[in-house]
Amino acid sequence: MNDSEIRQAFLEEIHKIAPDIEPADVSDDDHLQDDLELDSMDILNLVTALHARLGVSIPETDYAQIETLTKALKYFASRHGP
Repeated sequence: MNDSEIRQAFLEEIHKIAPDIEPADVSDDDHLQDDLELDSMDILNLVTALHARLGVSIPETDYAQIETLTKALKYFASRHGP
């Protein structure tokens, strides 16, 4: 899975959880909670959706590694390999 596919999946899942957030309006460094105002239940739903869609388990200790799009791209790319 390449960065473009990961980016698309991440943004689409955010939009499903928070339909008022348009994927085109999310910048690479927007923080899920501070900037996009997702609450803890939204984050849990996002983690669950990303696990189902990307096949990557995200332990709670790693949540900070997906708190922005930039961090999430790096996190998922390192778990999917080339």
